[in-house]
Amino acid sequence: MTGMNWRHVIRTGLLMSLIVLLVSIIGMVETFDERDLVVGYLTLGQLLLFAPALFGGYRTVAREARRSPVSTLLGGLVAGLIVAVPLILLVLLASAWPGIRTYFPNISPALLDILSNGQGATTTGIGLLLLEMGLLGLIGAAIHLVPGALRRPLLTALLITSAVALFSDVPLNIANELLDRSIVRILFGTKGLTLAAAVGAFVISLLLAFWWDRSGRAALNRRQATQSPTQAARNRRIATLALLVVLLILPRILGIFLTNVLDQVGIFILMALGLNIVVGFAGLLDLGYVAFFAIGAYTTALLTSTGDLGLGMSFWVAAPISVAAATLAGIILGIPVLRLRGDYLAIVTLGFGEIIRVLVRSDLLKPVIGGAQGILNIGRPSLGSFELVTPQQFYYLILLGCILAWYIASRLRDGRIGRRWMAMREDEDVAEAVGINLTSTKLLAFSIGASFAGLAGSIFASRIGSAFPNSFELLISINVLAIVIVGGLGSLPGVVVGAFVLVGLPELLREFAEYRLLMYGILLIVMMLVRPEGLWPSAVTRREMHAAEEEAAREGIHPEEVQPIT
Repeated sequence: MTGMNWRHVIRTGLLMSLIVLLVSIIGMVETFDERDLVVGYLTLGQLLLFAPALFGGYRTVAREARRSPVSTLLGGLVAGLIVAVPLILLVLLASAWPGIRTYFPNISPALLDILSNGQGATTTGIGLLLLEMGLLGLIGAAIHLVPGALRRPLLTALLITSAVALFSDVPLNIANELLDRSIVRILFGTKGLTLAAAVGAFVISLLLAFWWDRSGRAALNRRQATQSPTQAARNRRIATLALLVVLLILPRILGIFLTNVLDQVGIFILMALGLNIVVGFAGLLDLGYVAFFAIGAYTTALLTSTGDLGLGMSFWVAAPISVAAATLAGIILGIPVLRLRGDYLAIVTLGFGEIIRVLVRSDLLKPVIGGAQGILNIGRPSLGSFELVTPQQFYYLILLGCILAWYIASRLRDGRIGRRWMAMREDEDVAEAVGINLTSTKLLAFSIGASFAGLAGSIFASRIGSAFPNSFELLISINVLAIVIVGGLGSLPGVVVGAFVLVGLPELLREFAEYRLLMYGILLIVMMLVRPEGLWPSAVTRREMHAAEEEAAREGIHPEEVQPIT
């Protein structure tokens, strides 16, 4: 048995204490306390308050190979108590200095009540806070004493239950569509799960995770190893068909709000599939991608609007023209940057995006595209007398666009042009030396990527019914680039996962919009530190990112001593 690494325990406890102190003084604990996770038992604010102590207790032994149960529990207890210290000091300071809110307005009586369990700066309040944090640290450390066969399923079940409770709006909307109201009231509160639903979700998740670890994963691996190529292709077709059926019936299950969220996610998926060609396949950093989105939107607006600035054309005529206009803009951008690389390319593309934004706002083009007042009364798609108006109706148009973009991107990736892009991404000089025409290869990447953004802009403008300059800020380009990176460079499934994480989840938590960018930034930092290859990386990216670790493993070097390739 090894001894206790007290330096690691104290360092972990201090780090977690800093985190919990910051989320308290910036107001997140108090604000999030209004959102129930388990009605009457646990709020999101309490989860933010208690999770660092639990995680700190768990991390005190995460790097130790062998340790006695007593030292394991003692380390977790100490880490939990350390987490409580700054909160106790905050309660005492706020009690002794009423004017602290002049400098820290979020240190309110409501926050102090949450920290001290309504007891204030009394011995009881401080004692309860110490007891809670110490107990949570103890529980976190005790997880390591659970047999390995049960530990992973237990942690998986806790994470799944927490996610279901946090995003309870999704199952609540589905339940409202499918179940009787009396059953819905048993399972859900206004916000969050009831205790019965939380326990049920935990038990079901635990059983499924336990089955998966015991036999499910092994059975799947055996099946994949023994099936013939013909069977594998047939299974992929069946899975694709089943997924398509699910996607087609989703609007009827999810309701208006969640379908509207899916529409927004779909628009970003369509844009990210295009930028993934430019950045992920070809390795060309484009920070002005929103310009093509704006060109597609304004072209559709000018062609279909029934106002003074529009021509009143059909959407089905305007959409291909918008795609062609965005494609042409991609070629125009590509020509002057053919010999630029890296940061210089990023700066030029950023400048192109800003030029488009300034022109859209300018008084010079106001008689043509409306300036800051934008363009109103944009025409909607119609099929005969049937016009697409509701989120459920636009969902199918967006889904069609995403499927088309996915098909084109996958065919290009697996074809000759895709191999040229990837060769150019690895080393332009070597690619040129082996006969690849960099001019045509780069122009193809820019033009095809721009065409996807143009289609997204066309659908966006028709769906909103108006086009304003504020809808095409630089932040759109940053968001789409973040989706590609977080999902996994060069990965088509990664684009979808990244869009749901960076667009869908914030939309489901719009009640905490003031902290949206903060959580967004934290997520990006954590992703780059913990999983730099992305949530669903391509096979090539996964190999590149972990090449150093695999080489170190062959040479007997500890993985933590190796820095990942970035």
